[in-house]
Amino acid sequence: MRVILVVAAAVTLVAFGEARGEPVETRSPNGRDQKPAFSGQTRAPKPEKASQVQTEKVASGLDHPWALEFLPDGRMLVTEKKGQLRIVDAKGQLSKPVSGLPKVVDDGQGGLLDVALDPNHSSNGLIYWSYSEPRKGGNGTAVARGRLVTQGQPRVEKVQVIFRQQPTFESDKHFGSRLVFTPDGMLFIVLGERSLPESRVKSQDLGTHFGKVIRINPDGSVPKDNPFVGRAGAQPEIWSYGHRNIQSAALDSQGRLWTVEHGPKGGDELNRPQPGKNYGWPVITYGIDYSGKPIGQGITAQEGMEQPLYYWDPVIGPSGMAFYSGDRFPEWRGNMLLGGLVSEGIVRLVLDGDRVASEEWIPLDARIRDVKVGPDGAVYAITDEGDGRILRVLPAQGK
Repeated sequence: MRVILVVAAAVTLVAFGEARGEPVETRSPNGRDQKPAFSGQTRAPKPEKASQVQTEKVASGLDHPWALEFLPDGRMLVTEKKGQLRIVDAKGQLSKPVSGLPKVVDDGQGGLLDVALDPNHSSNGLIYWSYSEPRKGGNGTAVARGRLVTQGQPRVEKVQVIFRQQPTFESDKHFGSRLVFTPDGMLFIVLGERSLPESRVKSQDLGTHFGKVIRINPDGSVPKDNPFVGRAGAQPEIWSYGHRNIQSAALDSQGRLWTVEHGPKGGDELNRPQPGKNYGWPVITYGIDYSGKPIGQGITAQEGMEQPLYYWDPVIGPSGMAFYSGDRFPEWRGNMLLGGLVSEGIVRLVLDGDRVASEEWIPLDARIRDVKVGPDGAVYAITDEGDGRILRVLPAQGK
């Protein structure tokens, strides 16, 4: 039986103005002299028909939740940035913190981050999580796995760290780090470049994991067909490079990885990372530095570096991603749904092949840290707040 997670609460109706083909974003870009590389690379038009939705509060009382994942029985795993992992039941009740997790660096953007189920979770009980790991001389993103036990006091057993971002570095920013399993059982880990000027340039350095998409086997070993296996001086886990800080990643219906990364002041960008490709940061980027100065030489294109499939300037603050595959919103099927920290809602992208055909912002009046499609076909979003909530998004009644 499917578990529908609903808690009695006031229902908020959200309606949108008439879609007339103009883009959602009408403010001036920060990169005032920058031009897109091709038509439709930014500011796609609104859909022909605007969506109408209603939201329900499923749960509250979460301390800056970062990620949400559904268990096979419909309950949810939710990470809290300070280091707690909770199980949320059908009534919205929060479990005691899951015990057995390693310590995290709860500083700045660090903490307990993403959580994902092993593809064979129903038989092996394994879950995976990413976190900022305290280390001698600094910190870094790490990924661990363990067997989840939910009876009695929830806990993880046989914990094993399967990946550590190298090198260790002292920074409280840009840890990434979503976890995405592929149909063939590989694990993608998306990482940030730790933000500081001396670390951001390492996005172009194949000898580090900074600003990279990583591809490993579930036990942490390196797939033999990774693009840099055998190259002297290169980290063999690297899939693609030249990224800034990726906090959105998901597979489409064809099993292809898509990512959205935080840009500087302007320059959030959508990519479909290809093996061995260079996505340019910080040599090329849209947007500008927070100081108002250009990033590097202030260029947006260079030979040998990939253009984003889409970008935002000003930013949406992307975090969390899902492709809609349910039945509640048939007109959304195949659409990309992004959490918006700055835009404070869900950003819906309608794709035409690898291009964005239209864009819609669904306001939820809160920083949205993660988005998932539930087993009931509803869309679930978590809010980045001290009293964080899980919201259930449905079509407005009568629609």
